[in-house]
Amino acid sequence: HKPRFLATGIGSMPFTDVVHAIDVSLNRLSEAPIWPQLPKLGLYEQMEIQYSEGMPCSVIDREKNRLYIDTSGDYSEAFAEFYEAYMLAMDPDEGTGDCSALAITPDFSKGIYALEKRLQSHGGKLPFIKVQTTGPCSFALTIVDENKRAIYYNEEFRDVIIKALAMKCRWQIQKFQPFAERIICFVDEPILSAFGSSTYVSVKREDVVAHLAEIIEAIHADNAIAGVHCCGNTEWSILIDAGVDLINFDAFAYGETIAMYSDAVKSHLERGGALAWGVVPTSTAIREQTVDSLVAHFEKMMDNLAATGIDKQLIVEQAVVTPSCGTGSMDPTDAEKVFEMTDQLSKAMRSKYGF
Repeated sequence: HKPRFLATGIGSMPFTDVVHAIDVSLNRLSEAPIWPQLPKLGLYEQMEIQYSEGMPCSVIDREKNRLYIDTSGDYSEAFAEFYEAYMLAMDPDEGTGDCSALAITPDFSKGIYALEKRLQSHGGKLPFIKVQTTGPCSFALTIVDENKRAIYYNEEFRDVIIKALAMKCRWQIQKFQPFAERIICFVDEPILSAFGSSTYVSVKREDVVAHLAEIIEAIHADNAIAGVHCCGNTEWSILIDAGVDLINFDAFAYGETIAMYSDAVKSHLERGGALAWGVVPTSTAIREQTVDSLVAHFEKMMDNLAATGIDKQLIVEQAVVTPSCGTGSMDPTDAEKVFEMTDQLSKAMRSKYGF
């Protein structure tokens, strides 16, 4: 599939009215709407906590507004139960594919169920629906154990987290498959912008590739399109080596960085992969933007990549338009403009190139 400036979004929105959030998603991202993550509704809709249900030894501390993993007790039984559910669903030869053991319940996501209900009442199929899951690196490097050590460094628990997130991807894909021709599933990995820094010096490149590849393989098991979102600069070839279909990056602030990996990007595009250009800023910078200014910036970033020897037409055909990041922490009025501009930019680029 050639997306040709298809518009979609990153998950979070700053609204507290779920009906309004669904309206924005369906009206502004009409060909590839998202289910909205609504962090202002409370603790359970926060980025990692939202995906923690069913993870062995996960503890939500409501007093301190945080999630941690308690590794202090005997967790052998909890692990045995988890892996039994995992194998029942995910075994490549005998698995049922049913990942409902790791479902996200309505307490943890109002947006999933509100979008499902709306789509049920509408009937028919959309071209795409986009779902999303916090990535294994961002989850495991952010969430700590009872001693405040990142759970990433506990290999037993890291494996459980990767597998739990893979099941959550498949559960979402399966839930929305009746309503779309194809599902896009993003793995949100903001922490990869710090990859290679002194903070994460012990995080190995080959491990990151392997962890992402395991999630991407699960997404592909249900014939969905696998995307990875990182809102800072990172080593973009990591995502390509992991087998991702769609690379989403902040093309407003870091648009030039993708050209630093031109060989990998060229092979990614030539094998049918796409770039999701986060051209629309998710900061107060949105207040100064017009469609024309964003079109000009988009062209400049694409030309910058084409100058490395990649065919401009290939870049154009394989381009998706998104905001640069989620809008969950934005002023709601600014967020409204982000989605409006994403929609208008997509239409302007399609018109310009005759799509």
